[in-house]
Amino acid sequence: MAPCPPRTSGQPMSIRFVRPSAAAALAVLVLVLALAPWPLRAEGPTEPLTIVSRSGRHAFQVEVMRDDAGRAQGLMFRRSMAPDHGMLFDFAQVAPVTMWMKNTYLPLDMLFIRADGTVARIAADTEPLSTRTISSGGPVLAVLELNAGTAAKLGLRPGDKVEHPLFKGR
Repeated sequence: MAPCPPRTSGQPMSIRFVRPSAAAALAVLVLVLALAPWPLRAEGPTEPLTIVSRSGRHAFQVEVMRDDAGRAQGLMFRRSMAPDHGMLFDFAQVAPVTMWMKNTYLPLDMLFIRADGTVARIAADTEPLSTRTISSGGPVLAVLELNAGTAAKLGLRPGDKVEHPLFKGR
């Protein structure tokens, strides 16, 4: 063990020994925060969307994911969503799509929507955190995710109409 160098700064001895510890603790904290599975984006702006079914008109506020990064993130890591909210995935072109629930803690109802706004298929009460793929069953333009049980509660079915600017004029 080597002796400590003489004090030249006039600072108390304890501060000189705390600084390296504080720097190490700060470095560990930064590393932990950098590696934590934090969401890449928090809840964003919403747009109105209406589903027209046999039971009536049902209004929602939805976040719209229009790019690859937004679609990849989706509702991952979120622990709750308001009952009248959802997320609309715009795939920009009509094609068969598959979804999954990886890192998604909320059970969801997924409505697969054709370009004209009609619901093609509903995958109800999807399993949180599952990596099992969920298929659209045919070509669609978009997928709407709602809290699990919403489709059953509102009596939603394939053939119901989704009203949103994404489906206008198609």
